This record gives sequence, structure tokens and C-alpha cells, in this order.
Amino acid sequence: MKLKNKKTPMRRCVGCMESKPKKDLVRIAFYEGQINIDPVGKAKGRGVYLCPDIECMEKAKRKRALQRSFETDISEEQMANIFKELEEYAK
Repeated sequence: MKLKNKKTPMRRCVGCMESKPKKDLVRIAFYEGQINIDPVGKAKGRGVYLCPDIECMEKAKRKRALQRSFETDISEEQMANIFKELEEYAK
């Protein structure tokens, strides 16, 4: 009897655009105008993934990757809060 190899779910980081295992990335969820970090990965809404790395966060901020992925304008205040939370999460 053979054991099946489970596939590792892969997701693409919006900062560096590299595919990595889902568990190595941080999910950011957007639902009903609210943008939040989703550490569990089960929050409602559209989600994008980002490496917990300062360089990737800077790339995403510079490329406006979150706004493009969520197809909406995100206020500077919301963006500052999200990236502040991400920096705490990265440490």
C-alpha cells in the first residue's frame, strides 16, 4: 500500500512575484471596504499574499500592488496601518 504525497499549496507574493508555499506567506484580506491582515487564512473576502519580508513589503508599496490586486483605491492611512502591522508581523 503506497502513501500519497500531499501537494503543498503554492501562492504568489504580490511584492516579489515569486511562488512560495502558502504557509510561508502572509494573507491580506479585503472585504466590504476593510483591509486586514489574515494570519489564519480563513477571513472572508478577496485575499492576496505577501512575503513577511521588509524588501517585499517595500516593493508592494512602491508598485501599488494591493490597490491593483483589490481593484480599489486604498487610503494612505489604511496603507500605513497595514504596512505597520506587516512590519510587526515580520519581526
